[in-house]
Amino acid sequence: RLYENGFITYMRTDSTNLSETALTAARSQAAALYGADYVPAEPRRYDKKVKNAQEAHEAIRPAGDTFRTPDQVANELHGDEARLYDLVWKRTVASQMADARGQSVQVRLGATASSGADIGEDTEFAASGKTITFPGFLRAYVEGSDDPDAELEDREVHLPTLAAGDGLDATGMEPQGHATQPPARYTEASLVKALEELGVGRPSTYTSIIGTIQDRGYVWKKGTALVPSFTAFAVISLLEQHFARLVEYGFTASMEESLDAIAGGEEEAVPWLSSFYFGNGHPGLKALVSERLDQIDAREVNSIPIGHDGDGVEVLVRVGKYGPYVQRGEDRASVPEDLAPDELTVAKAEELLTAGSGDRELGTDPATGLPVVAKAGRYGPYVQVGDLDTVPTGDKPRTASLFKTMSIESLTLDDALQLLTLPRVVGVDADGNEIVAANGRYGPYIKRGADTRSLVDEPQLFTVDLDGALALLAEPKRGRNQRVAVALRELGDDPATGKPMVLREGRFGPYVTDGETNASLRKGDAVDTISVERAAELLADRRAAPPRPGSKAKKAAKAKKAPAKKKAPAKKKAAAAKKKAPEKTAEP
Repeated sequence: RLYENGFITYMRTDSTNLSETALTAARSQAAALYGADYVPAEPRRYDKKVKNAQEAHEAIRPAGDTFRTPDQVANELHGDEARLYDLVWKRTVASQMADARGQSVQVRLGATASSGADIGEDTEFAASGKTITFPGFLRAYVEGSDDPDAELEDREVHLPTLAAGDGLDATGMEPQGHATQPPARYTEASLVKALEELGVGRPSTYTSIIGTIQDRGYVWKKGTALVPSFTAFAVISLLEQHFARLVEYGFTASMEESLDAIAGGEEEAVPWLSSFYFGNGHPGLKALVSERLDQIDAREVNSIPIGHDGDGVEVLVRVGKYGPYVQRGEDRASVPEDLAPDELTVAKAEELLTAGSGDRELGTDPATGLPVVAKAGRYGPYVQVGDLDTVPTGDKPRTASLFKTMSIESLTLDDALQLLTLPRVVGVDADGNEIVAANGRYGPYIKRGADTRSLVDEPQLFTVDLDGALALLAEPKRGRNQRVAVALRELGDDPATGKPMVLREGRFGPYVTDGETNASLRKGDAVDTISVERAAELLADRRAAPPRPGSKAKKAAKAKKAPAKKKAPAKKKAAAAKKKAPEKTAEP
């Protein structure tokens, strides 16, 4: 939106080059705001380039021959747009300003400490400080604060004036421990920086790389940090064990260079692809795949050892079809989704195994003889019949989500068996189309082919019949957030049309409908006692009444009555034009 509204230049560029117009504008504005001392004698140019950077446009900067400061656009920009423009402006102006200058000072203090028994021990203490003597480009980054000088002082660490040999008195001593910290996790920004350094990927592909590793479940975000998943460990194990050459950083970078050469016309595509696939002094992709596929043990690849318990039994993490789980002997327990791999120690694994999976066995399915278990899953609690070891190879165990009003603790076997009947075939319409009631991502609904309608609540999945489903499908389709009229009673077929009549609670009160015509109840009509005859009478009156102003029926009738205008033939038009033209007479 900043680009579309003329605040910045084109935003799809990786260029670090500024046009002469932009250089002049940035230098002029820095000199006007901070003084001539803050602008170097010559413009600063940044020629460092990333391979295949999009250089067709100059760097992202404030638009125009002169730049508007953040204060000047404060009334036009708000929120994220204002903050982003502020960042672009500061970076652009600061890039053409002089370096900051300062002094770094370090002081070392020597002393003798008493460590007991009057034995002296030489010790040394150190302190360092920094003083900014000329802020240079830093001035742009504190512009707009209440007190820019105070902001600059916050970047400084002041030390008192000291000279070699000065004596000092220790007024207090406070021992503090220090422990090294592990390297920080990658963020999106630091991962892109690492890819640039390794020569892997290109600026135009970094967004898709970040998106792919998240979409495939290789990483998940914890704040801004990218946390690797156990699936990622299994994939990396597979690739490093069996296709190590293809995933080496050096090979990937060299392949990028070859593809760049092909794109630039310096190398032929077919010979390079032939070498990559068939090999040229080294095993090609075809040979690697044909040789390795039979050697890959899927169970071994998906097993990640984390240690041994007190009895020497190995504790593993296995990446299964339905997520990672820890295993010790025959004991298993699911790994919580928000548990990072480096936090899963042997002690934590034993804790999970002791707590169990939280599954609750409800009984046996009479039809198959398999156990029915209630589980807590990624998308909520559900029931399942059997498991992967008990169902036929290639099949999945039958599952069904619990209703919102149900819980694992109070669920009965009968409830579970009823849930497992979903999706339920309600019936077949006159054209032989099957109507199904199912519980979906956005709630309960009925479906006929690609046509769907939402149900009022989840219990209606078991109570809606064919007539009710047909009446609901006959109504106009509503948006997801639109209110669905509550069905109060099913009244039977309309004698006039043969369509099922339903009594519903609508926005403006109760009404009867046959799916096409709606008629509100009148004074004296009671919801509990209205008869089929009275409902049919209300619908007949509604059909006989003229359409309401603004209604669809009124608009349709109006459109039907409007006659189509016939175009006059071209010859008749020309003749009519000649007749209307006044005769010219000579002026006196």
